[in-house]
Amino acid sequence: MTVRGERCGVLVVVLPPDRATPAVTEELADVAETLGHALRVADRHTDLYHRTRRARALSVPAEMQWDVLPGQACTGAEFDLHAYWEPSYTSGGHVLDWCATEEELTLVVANGTGPGAPSALVSNLALNAIRNARRAGLDLVGQASLTDQALYGQHRGERPLSALLLSFARATGEVRVVDAGSPTVWRDRDGATGRIDLERQLPLGMFEDTVYATQRLRVLPGDRLVFVACDRGELLPGGDAALDRPVRRAIERTRRTSCADTPRAVVRALREEAPGGLPDDVLVLCLDWYGRDPAERRAVGGEESEGLPGPPAV
Repeated sequence: MTVRGERCGVLVVVLPPDRATPAVTEELADVAETLGHALRVADRHTDLYHRTRRARALSVPAEMQWDVLPGQACTGAEFDLHAYWEPSYTSGGHVLDWCATEEELTLVVANGTGPGAPSALVSNLALNAIRNARRAGLDLVGQASLTDQALYGQHRGERPLSALLLSFARATGEVRVVDAGSPTVWRDRDGATGRIDLERQLPLGMFEDTVYATQRLRVLPGDRLVFVACDRGELLPGGDAALDRPVRRAIERTRRTSCADTPRAVVRALREEAPGGLPDDVLVLCLDWYGRDPAERRAVGGEESEGLPGPPAV
């Protein structure tokens, strides 16, 4: 059972052999999708399904985190997006958010700020500040600036947050980026895996009235982006070779893995290969970009006309 790509359960139906036909299977898949949406609505009014899905009790910071995060998956015609983080039952510091409209996909990924309730409060404040700015119609720079002010006003620079804010144009693959001391971003394209080096700016909430700027790049159909957010993701522009090698190998090993299963597989591979192990808190997000058919772009008024060059596909 899925809701916009997020897996929320399994529907088990036992059929006699003569009824197990492709048509019946397809009909049951539609039933499972409908049931998934019904469970999502029911979650607002009962704790029954929350308790059923949990293997054990969550810590209070983890409960705060799960309530504020958007989920673990989002899909659209142009993209497939899935996330996984550890520890799921005790951490409260992971920061992740997205918003999909017909025109664009907005994505926020931030390094964890550590375990415990204080980190959960920082994450909660940051996410709500970003959402408030986005829903008010502010662009990425405005979202980063408002969040920077909110965090600095509350913590006076003692709890900064390293974050990456991106906006993908669904019609063209053009990406606007604000890199606030962000997690690392990796791209797998045409069988080659490498880090996308962005110009890093100050983390959110470090200083008062920080000025942020937007960078641009482009994703192509078939690209896979993998975001790795952890304490060791706080790197100099040259990177951390000791961590980069196992990250690269982990992404290469999971190249043929589905987008839904890749984040968990990358975390498992990094746990095995990273020298000295990874920090306790780690979040991996995988974005597969399919792009939009050129004819469909023209049909919806996208920038497909000749003479409108976009940013380089870096």
